[in-house]
Amino acid sequence: MTIEAINFAGKLGTFAEPWSPRVIAEMNDYQFKLVKLQGEFVWHSHADTDETFIVLAGTLCMGFRDREVNVQAGEMIVVPRGVEHCPRADDECHVLLVEPRGVVNTGEAGGELTAANDVWA
Repeated sequence: MTIEAINFAGKLGTFAEPWSPRVIAEMNDYQFKLVKLQGEFVWHSHADTDETFIVLAGTLCMGFRDREVNVQAGEMIVVPRGVEHCPRADDECHVLLVEPRGVVNTGEAGGELTAANDVWA
């Protein structure tokens, strides 16, 4: 196993598709995933896990049924398990996701934005 620094910009340059998370590292049973967001995602929740969104560039608008929270570059938000949410980015936004291995990005909602798991950048 080679231990190296991971360059976010370099990894983000390996793909263009929005809403298609790419794994860049693993720690225990957690994956660190880079994702480009643009437009609106689907309303969904994750019954068994929290999700952490760390905004690297741009602005993420995290919609909840009762409000919206804007998350700027250099900020993060943790969505608790079971809480329905809908991420949106009016302009391209780069996010580092931290979540357990095997989490389906659309939760139980499914649909055309469901991404394959374990795709590495």
